[in-house]
Amino acid sequence: MAENPNEIDLQLWLDREVIPRQNRLKAKFWNILSDIGNAIDSEDLVKIHSSSRGVKLSKGNNLLGFPYHVLDLIRDFDQDNGLNIRLLNWFGHGIFLFILIGNKHPKAPLNQLKSENWLFDLSETPWDYPEILLNFAATNTPTENEIANSSFYQWHKPIPIKSASEIKTRILDELKNLNYLLLEKMG
Repeated sequence: MAENPNEIDLQLWLDREVIPRQNRLKAKFWNILSDIGNAIDSEDLVKIHSSSRGVKLSKGNNLLGFPYHVLDLIRDFDQDNGLNIRLLNWFGHGIFLFILIGNKHPKAPLNQLKSENWLFDLSETPWDYPEILLNFAATNTPTENEIANSSFYQWHKPIPIKSASEIKTRILDELKNLNYLLLEKMG
C-alpha cells in the first residue's frame, strides 16, 4: 500500500523504542565486525599485498536511506596495482564481501575468483553498491572484453546469514577462504 506523502506517521514519530532498538542492533554488528577485524592476521595481509595499510572499520547512515558498516582490509585503493577487501554490512540488504584489485595488478587472481563463484562487477565505479547489488550490475561469467574494458577489477559475493549465531563464523570462514586464495596466488 502506497504511503501518502502529505501524511505524517505520528505513531512512528512518537515511538521511543524504534531508534534505540536500531542503535542496539548497529552496536551489536559493530562489535561483531570489530572482533572480525581484530581476528585478521596483519602479517598475512602484508604477505598478500606488501602495501597493506591494515584494517579499518567505519559506518554510515545513508546508503539509499539505510545504515551500513564497512570493514576494509589492506586498504590500497590504487586503480592500477592496489588491492582492498571490503565487507559491507548493509542494513535491510545483507552482508557482502568485495575484493577490489587494480586493473594492472600482475597477480590478479581473476580465474581463481571466477572458479570460486565470485561475481565480477560491471558498474561505472567500485562504490556504486545500489547499481551492483540492486540492479545486478555483475556477472559470474565475465567476458574477456568486459575485463579488458573495466577501469577496475572488483568481484563480490553475498554472505548468506540464516541465524544470528552464525554471523561471525560465516564471515570469518569467507574471509579465510579469500585470504587463502590470495596467499596462494599473490603471496
